Amino acid sequence: MRPWRLARTRIGWVKVAAFMLCLGPLARLVIGVFTRALGANPIEVITRSTGTWTLALLLITLGVTPLRKIAGWNWLLRLRRMLGLYAFFYAFLHFITYIWLDQFFDLAAMVKDVIKRPFITIGFTSFLLLIPLAATSTSAMVKRLGAKNWLVLHRLVYAVAVGGVVHFWWLVKRDITEPAIYAAVLVVLLGMRLLFLARERAAIAAPVRPGRSRTA
Repeated sequence: MRPWRLARTRIGWVKVAAFMLCLGPLARLVIGVFTRALGANPIEVITRSTGTWTLALLLITLGVTPLRKIAGWNWLLRLRRMLGLYAFFYAFLHFITYIWLDQFFDLAAMVKDVIKRPFITIGFTSFLLLIPLAATSTSAMVKRLGAKNWLVLHRLVYAVAVGGVVHFWWLVKRDITEPAIYAAVLVVLLGMRLLFLARERAAIAAPVRPGRSRTA
């Protein structure tokens, strides 16, 4: 088998493994529902689990670019879209759990909840911001929007991640250890992003030495 075909096959298997791993949390919840293993308050377990995995997958998606640049693993880019869509998938499940199992599609109660409870307000806002990102995740949408416009739009993912961390932080009333960990990871990822941008701008602005060109 030729090297490029072997590499493509390996990446294909990695994508399959990542796909199955991302389905794992949902499978565990489904099994828990049918075996009645989710405890006395299964709705709360489902809500917490889907919300936690939404945030975790968002941070993993944001970590793809820094890891690729540091380790030189360009193949990670082939996983980023799938990871981002899984983050939206769990966010959608989180939202559906709230409006269906928690609020029973009571629109008036939901509007009142969104207005009066800040953590729900910011969580709902973050979910709305995720929708255009998921809707424009295909290669066809990149071409339709143009690469530059697409990149600008998808920078909303940083606002979504910040909103998700704040949503989790405000939800927790006493022990903030877990949301603090997510917040720390997000700060590191955003800091690395700023560092990469600063280096790129410095490289562009660096003066060209006499007798040398930028393309040398």
